[in-house]
Amino acid sequence: MDEWMEFLTRVKPGLELSLGFVIAVSVTIHVLLTKKDTASAAAWIGLAWFAPFFGGTTYFVLGINRVRRRAIRLRAPSAARTRRHRRTGDAANEDHALAPLQLGIARITGRPIETGNRIDILNNGDEAYPAMLEAIARAEHSIGLSSYIFRADAIGHRFITALAEAQKRGVAVRVIVDGIGSGWLLSPAYRALRRAGLPAGRFMHSSMPWRMSFLNLRSHKKILVVDGRIGFTGGVNIADQNLLAKNPPEPIQDTHFRVEGPITAQLTYAFIRDWAFVAHEELQGEAWYPELRPDGPSVARVVTAGPDEDLEKIEQTVLQAISCSRTSIQVMTPYFLPDQRVITALSLAALRGVAVDVVIPSKNVHRMMDWATRANVGPLLEAGVRIWRCPPPFRHSKIMVIEGEWSLIGSSNWDMRSFRLNFELSIEAYDKALATSLGQIVQENHSLPLTLEELHTRSFLLRMRDAAARLLLPYL
Repeated sequence: MDEWMEFLTRVKPGLELSLGFVIAVSVTIHVLLTKKDTASAAAWIGLAWFAPFFGGTTYFVLGINRVRRRAIRLRAPSAARTRRHRRTGDAANEDHALAPLQLGIARITGRPIETGNRIDILNNGDEAYPAMLEAIARAEHSIGLSSYIFRADAIGHRFITALAEAQKRGVAVRVIVDGIGSGWLLSPAYRALRRAGLPAGRFMHSSMPWRMSFLNLRSHKKILVVDGRIGFTGGVNIADQNLLAKNPPEPIQDTHFRVEGPITAQLTYAFIRDWAFVAHEELQGEAWYPELRPDGPSVARVVTAGPDEDLEKIEQTVLQAISCSRTSIQVMTPYFLPDQRVITALSLAALRGVAVDVVIPSKNVHRMMDWATRANVGPLLEAGVRIWRCPPPFRHSKIMVIEGEWSLIGSSNWDMRSFRLNFELSIEAYDKALATSLGQIVQENHSLPLTLEELHTRSFLLRMRDAAARLLLPYL
C-alpha cells in the first residue's frame, strides 16, 4: 500500500497536467466550432487554459448550448408546419417605403407576411384580463395559454377556474408556465393547475440543482390563443400587480394586445411548438387551425427568438428596423441593456438625423439594472439619442415604432437576455393607426431626460459600481 501511495504521489502532477491539457484543448476546440461571439469565445478559452478543471467544469455546465440541439430535435417539421400560415396576400410586393424592411424580416424569420389582421391595444391587466377571460369563457374548441409569470393569487385563480370550466364543457386546454418565472421549487400556480385537472407543463424546469444548466434560458412569452381565432400577446403576465385599479403594493404598468385575423395562425403555431417541447405532444386539427379570414387593416408577422434555430432573430429584426429608419425611432422597454451592435446601430441612426427616443423606467424594480444602464448608454447620448425616464409605477411595456408606420410589440426586452437567452415572441405590424397610438404611449412618458452631464457628475465610487454591474450585462 505504501508503495502504491508513493507511486501515485510521483505520477499525480503529471496526470493532473495531462488531464488539464486535454480539458483545455477540448474546450478550445468546442468553443472555436460553436461560439459566434469572439469576446465570449476568447473568455472561455482563456479560462480553460488558466484554470482547466474549474474552467472546463464551468463551461460544461453553463457554456454549452444543449437547448439548441434539443429544441431542434423536438421541433422537427410536421404536418402542422404546412398549415400554420393562412396567406391572404403578399404585401412584400407593394411599393412602399418600408418594403425593404418587410423583405428583410421575411428572410430572417422564414415566415410570410399576413394581411387583414386586427390588433387592439389593451392597457394593463385592467383591460387585458377581462378580455382574456371573456375569450376563455366563449371558447368552443381549444385554448392554449403560456405565461412567464403565473401567480396563484386572486387573478391567477380566476384564470385557473375559467380554464377548468372550459375543459369541463369539452374545450381542449393546454397551459405552459416557465420553470423559473412561475416559481422554481414550489410553483403554486402550476400545482393549482394540476389539481384542477388541467394539462400543464413547466418550461425548462428541473427540481435538481445540478441539472439547472438551463437556468438562464427562460420562456418569456405571453400567449393566449382561443379556438385558433383569437390571440393575445404582449408584456402582461398573470399577477395581481398588473391590476392598477386594485392599488397593489408594487403596481406594474404594461401593454397587451388582442389579435384577430390570419396572423393568429402564426401565434397558435408558436404555442404548439412550445407545447411539443414541454409535453412531447403535437396538437393538430381544426380545433387549433381553423380557416381564418381577413379581419382588419394590419399587415403583420410573428417573430420568435430563442437559443435554438431562432437564435437572435428578434435582435436581427430590431437591427433591420433601425437601419431602414429615416425620420424617427421610438422605443419603450423596462430593461435597456443592448449589446454593442444595437448601440452602434442606434448611434448611427441618430448621427444621420433620425430622431431616436428611448423610454425606460425612472426606477427599475431591479436596482442593478439601473446601475448597468448608466454605464452602458454614454455612447448613445453622445450620438444624440434621447433617453427618457418615465415616472412610477414601473412600466413593463415593450414597444418599438419606426417612421410612425411600423411597430414591434411582444415580450422581448432590449437586453442580451431577451435577445439571446430567452425564448421570446414579438409581432411586427405595418399599421399606421396602431403605430400612431403606440407612439403616443411612448411620447406621453417622456418625463425626465437622462443626460451626459448627469452621467459625468457621478462620483468615482458610483461610476465603479455601475461599471462593475455592466460586466454582468449578459446575465441581468
